[in-house]
Amino acid sequence: MVLTVPKFTSNFGKSFCKVLKRDNTFKANFDKLGSTIWKQCEGTKTVKEILDVVTKEFADEKNIDQRLFLFLQQLRALCYIVY
Repeated sequence: MVLTVPKFTSNFGKSFCKVLKRDNTFKANFDKLGSTIWKQCEGTKTVKEILDVVTKEFADEKNIDQRLFLFLQQLRALCYIVY
């Protein structure tokens, strides 16, 4: 899964990209686990519900709960999600 993210949200940043003829977005590539987690972050599911989904889908993976929590923290730090 590829997520397209804006580099700038301010008018100044957008204008700066236009002047430099650069795209105002970049692409964030998610692996299978990241894609599964992202798709679950639709606003109504709890972390426990997301954990249940990834635990079933990635049953052979070790430390899946820690990986989920770290990924959610990274998404939050990047302002991709709010909780």
